[in-house]
Amino acid sequence: MGEEDASLSSYPHTHPVDRPREPAAGDHGPAVEDPKEASGEDRIEGDSSAYRKEERLVGPPSHLPQPQAPPGLTKARSTGPDEERRPIERSVSLNSTAAAVDVSAIGKYLHNRGSVFSAAIAKRISSLKVPPSGDGDCGPNGSVTEFRLSGLKVIVRLKGENERAEAEPEGGEIKGRVSFFSRSGCRDCGAVRSFFREQGLPYVEINVDVFPERQRELVERTGSSALPAIFFNEKLLGGLVALNSLRNSGEFERRLRDMAGVRCPDAAPRVPAYGFDDEEELRGERPDVMVAMARVLRHRLPIQDRITRMKLVRNCFSGSDMVEAIINHLDCGRKKAVEIGKELARKHFIHHVFRENDFEDGNNHFYHFLEHEPVIPKCFNFRGSTNDNEPKPATIVGQRLTKLMTAILEAYASDDRRHLDYGRIGASEEFRRYVNLVQDLQRVDIFGLSADEKLAFFLNLYNAMVIHAIIRIGQPGVIDRRAFYTDFQYIVGGYPFSLSSIKNGILRSNRRQPYSLVKPFSAGDKRLELASTKVNPLIHFGLCNGTRSSPTVWFFSTEGVEVELRHAAREFFLRGGIEVDLERRVVYLTRIIKWYDADFGEEKDILNWILSYLDATKAGLLTHLLNDGGHINISYQNFDWSPNY
Repeated sequence: MGEEDASLSSYPHTHPVDRPREPAAGDHGPAVEDPKEASGEDRIEGDSSAYRKEERLVGPPSHLPQPQAPPGLTKARSTGPDEERRPIERSVSLNSTAAAVDVSAIGKYLHNRGSVFSAAIAKRISSLKVPPSGDGDCGPNGSVTEFRLSGLKVIVRLKGENERAEAEPEGGEIKGRVSFFSRSGCRDCGAVRSFFREQGLPYVEINVDVFPERQRELVERTGSSALPAIFFNEKLLGGLVALNSLRNSGEFERRLRDMAGVRCPDAAPRVPAYGFDDEEELRGERPDVMVAMARVLRHRLPIQDRITRMKLVRNCFSGSDMVEAIINHLDCGRKKAVEIGKELARKHFIHHVFRENDFEDGNNHFYHFLEHEPVIPKCFNFRGSTNDNEPKPATIVGQRLTKLMTAILEAYASDDRRHLDYGRIGASEEFRRYVNLVQDLQRVDIFGLSADEKLAFFLNLYNAMVIHAIIRIGQPGVIDRRAFYTDFQYIVGGYPFSLSSIKNGILRSNRRQPYSLVKPFSAGDKRLELASTKVNPLIHFGLCNGTRSSPTVWFFSTEGVEVELRHAAREFFLRGGIEVDLERRVVYLTRIIKWYDADFGEEKDILNWILSYLDATKAGLLTHLLNDGGHINISYQNFDWSPNY
């Protein structure tokens, strides 16, 4: 995720203690062949032309400018242990050789602009002690209050020296707190976040999509739900418009100084309490009306392994056993008991062992509870037991998933979303809440989604599952790549879904994946009802598989999914998904098109289709090749499978 900041120890720094410095090899000209000279003994007798006296040189204090080597020397002068200690290189010119500098003001000014160098200087100066030479004034505690560095007079103001020093941040430290309320996908919130990052200002972001319990606090503090809302300590600064106005007038710097020197009061917006979900939302979740019956049946039914149709089926029970258990518990008729059984099946508490029917009475029909299906314990949104709360609408769960994942991208991805910090994502509060959320997918009704709702839901679910998979099991290698896309599964609406079944079964209308002979869903699979009726080739530019050559990570809205897919395609081709060599008459296409050519059509049709997603330059070159009647060669780019860290 970008280059690491250089270590503070790599910056030039001063050392106030004068220290004798050993002469380095090469200080005295060419070597002498005399054996005593070679052994390091002093020669003080004889003719000076034949002998030399070796002198022990004491260099100037290391915090002063060091002498420069004469021109023409080919060997660099070594300074031994103090080799890296050079005088501070000033970045500005001073008119006076004795200019007084307020250290706290320097630290604050540079800190506000994100300078790591300023922090190193402030830290170094604050730890200085009186040099042995006595070159400087000292305070009552023995610390330096005034000294000179290469013509620069530095005055250190001691903490507690006067009221002004008490109110100012020491060494650039910000005592107050900058915080702002935000929302996932908010453009103005993103602008505020980018400004704080560019300025190097530490801040606390309270995303009301991640922490919905803070929405009420936002309204109470500001009188509205408008976002962003920026606070300096407990004082409301305003939104993006107010921030820009204060910056343009210069008032922002003054308010920042005032805020930075005052301890943050308890009345300021508190830092989000990580590790706690929204209590109101949790209280709003109520058990399903069928939960009590399901719990009774789990204890009373004769659950055992049985052989049916020459197959061993584990942990199952017959339909008649279930009907009898319901009759005995509720003291109702058989017809009523069958209706209750069908309701339990509809809500995915139970399933037919071969998924052939919802529920029927009889000794030859066998069922098992959802948690007893062999594939369910392997699903990564299953934690030992099913979620027995009332199923939430799939659209609501999908919207919440999108908001959480968008917040994750805003916090832990690069600005272009091409690189993700999976380590920080896995340790984040946003991801913890996401893992809790996906348990709600177990029994949602996905069969009632409209076409656009279904498209956005499964696009977003695929991209979120890839991030979850990389965090939990790691980026796959060449050998286990196929298993990565087939074995990492969620249970959604009572059915298991892998990355491959979502992409090829749902979004590609049950088409074979590349180099495979079988379709994801068989003819009798209930999930076939979810498959798209027509393949939209744009889906390939909305799916990210966590590699450098895959499209950028996107999360789509239900209302604008088609437009957003077109935008994703344009962005993909803009950053190298196609290259046109006019001279050689070669068009270099992403290998994604080669793998899924069945979704794109003939090669010449593909080029015409791509035209509407290109920038003016590439579109002009490709149009020229298409219209001049000559042959066009299509070559496919190599696919970079390395992770998008």
